[in-house]
Parts: sequence; structure tokens; C-alpha cells
Amino acid sequence: MKKIILTVITTTLGFSMLSGCSANEAASASVGVRPAFLVDQMQQSPLKEKLAQCSEGPFVRTDFSIGHRGAAMQFPEHTKESYLAAIRSGAGIVECDVTFTKDKQLVCRHSQSDLHTTTDVLAHPELAKKCTVPFTPANPLTGEKAKAECRTSDFTLAEFKTLKGKMDGANTMATSVEEYMQGTPKWRTDLYATNGTLMTHAESAALFKAHGVKATPELKSAVVEMPFNGFTQTMYADKLVNELKAAGFSAAETYLQSFDLNDIKHWVKNNPEFAQQAVFLDDRVFTDKNFKASLANMQELADSGVKIIAPPIYALLALNENGDIVPSDYAKYAKQAGLDMIAWSLERSGPLQGGGGWYYQTINEAIKDDGATMVILDVLAKQVGVIGVFSDWPATVTYYANCMDLK
Repeated sequence: MKKIILTVITTTLGFSMLSGCSANEAASASVGVRPAFLVDQMQQSPLKEKLAQCSEGPFVRTDFSIGHRGAAMQFPEHTKESYLAAIRSGAGIVECDVTFTKDKQLVCRHSQSDLHTTTDVLAHPELAKKCTVPFTPANPLTGEKAKAECRTSDFTLAEFKTLKGKMDGANTMATSVEEYMQGTPKWRTDLYATNGTLMTHAESAALFKAHGVKATPELKSAVVEMPFNGFTQTMYADKLVNELKAAGFSAAETYLQSFDLNDIKHWVKNNPEFAQQAVFLDDRVFTDKNFKASLANMQELADSGVKIIAPPIYALLALNENGDIVPSDYAKYAKQAGLDMIAWSLERSGPLQGGGGWYYQTINEAIKDDGATMVILDVLAKQVGVIGVFSDWPATVTYYANCMDLK
């Protein structure tokens, strides 16, 4: 994928501030200290030596680095601040997960029903009472957990825009709203969560276009019954594409996403040009206990018009008889069927001591420390052959891609 250079002024935090230059002017990306920290954690190897030699840069933006919800490790996800952090750290493609409000306006949220954990909605009493499930405190005597569910479809766009994003999390044993909202995992931070600016999909598209990055919006599954007040699934899918076009995005600058194969097929039929880079997010590996990858089921996807497939990282990796991380059968069959692959999501699991958790479940035994992050990236890039990697901290992927001269 192509690299794009952007102008930065480095700050003491290891990030960068855009200097007001146009997206076409030459500049560099700032990756901060984390990538070098990860390299330092690696076991001695030729890969470590190679990566260590790149520590001084220079670094430029690359499409191999995809901002997952922006830069959600340290910034409130799907906020302007998170998106800018991803862009400044070299992500060439940035994601807005798309859902809709009560008045059928498209907004950036990972789920239609996550406002109670990703925003301050519960701190607004007049809005909190409109939630599908208003806050109910935990009962310490019985062990019953606190409850709340606030959906974007509970609110108009005007109401949505009064909210602020916060780090995703909730204290489920809270007896008050204030306690409930203090649920940030200890390996993340609230340092950059003081002013999370929520965005519509159209606003995110305009932001991405202004900064010269590509867009990868995901059409999220609705939790409300569709059609929603006359708003059908096809209207929803078409509205997303139309807003990208209105922002000036071409098909080549867009990677539409959906977990629903019917959405991909709809775009193939009705927006064939934009569907050329549509990404089928493959949840079969964790929703269907009987699923087993085969050349036949990968070829079936390709025949339906799918060009790019994106499963969780673990589906693309396996361990060989020596305990080395290698491409999985899934990855091999996808490649044989002519499918491009994107992996998700790096840097989302916290510290990797003890195996790394859900995202690495097929290779847990080979993961001993955070240095495994770079080994995993190397196998995904060189052996699996992915065309990009979603990451909650895009600087890590930017560093690797620049060091390996990935286009």
C-alpha cells in the first residue's frame, strides 16, 4: 500500500501537531516511544536487530497502518481526538464505525448500544432517563451487577452531539453513576480523555479527507429492529456511501466494511466501484462453533464478489511443531482463493504476558511478553501477506511498515 507523508511538529509527548500544511506537502509521522519499547522487549533475533536499526526514522504515513477506532489505546474511541492521534502516528487509513441516531443520522460509534460505556451520557440526567435501560446500581449484598444500556437510537443527533466521549469501560459493581463511569482498564489511561469530541460519519469523512487519509467505515449491525421507522438496511448502506462521495472520496480511497455478507453483496450490486475494496469482516471463526476454513468456503466468498476478508488476528495464525508462529490453514485457503486479507486488532489486549488473550488464542503458548507484538506483525506481513493491520495504537504498525519498507 502507498505511503503518504504528512507535516508534523513533534511535542514532548512523542506525538505531533499538524502545522497547517496541505495534505499534499511533504512531512513525517511521529511514532513516539512505544514501538521502540516493544522492540526492546523482544528476544534477541535478526528481526529485533533489523527493527532496532530503524529507531531514528524517518517515519512516514502508510496504508499498512489502519487506525482501529482511531488510536483507542489511549484516546476515547471514535472521537476527533482519537482520529487525529491515529493520523499523526502514521495511519494511512482510519476507521469510523457507523451507526445511526433516533432521527436516522449516521454517527461514529463501535456499537449502537455502547453510549453508556463510551460517553458521559449517564452524567446527563435528562438524557440518561431516555436510555433503553436506565442506570440501575449494583447490589453488593447479592452480587448483582449494575445495569445500563444507552443506544444512539435513543437520542436525536442534536442530543448525541451534547455528549463527550470517554475511555470505553464501566465499573459493573458501582452503586452510583459516578462510580459506574470510572471503569477504564488500568493498562489504558484517562490522560487524553478530558474532551472526547463525538463525530457524525460525515464529519469524520471530512476530517479524513482534509488530512489526506483513506476511510474505512464499518456499517454496524443495528440492535433495533430494521426497518427502523422506515429506515431500511439498504437505505442505511447507501447513505454511508453517499456521505463518502459527498466528502469527495473516490472508490480507491475507501474500504467499506461489514460483518454482514448481505451488505457486501448489496454494494457489489449497487455500488460496484466502491465494492472493489469492500472488506468482509469474518466472524464465522467465533460465532459458528462448527466453522472450519476450506478452499471451498473461501472460494464461495470470492465468487460472491468479496475481494478482501478480515478476521481476528488469531484466525490467520497457528503454531507449527516447533512452536513457531506460522500462517494458519485459514490464511492459506484465503490466499489460494485470491482474497486479500486484513487483520484486527493489534494493541487491543493490554500487556501480553501470559498469552495475550482472545485476539491471540491460537498462538497463546508462544506469547511471553510484549515483544511478541513485533513478531506477530512480521508473520502477518511476510508470511500471511496481509495488506494492512488494524491497531489501537497505529504508531506500532507505522514503525514496522516503515522499517520493512512496506508500500
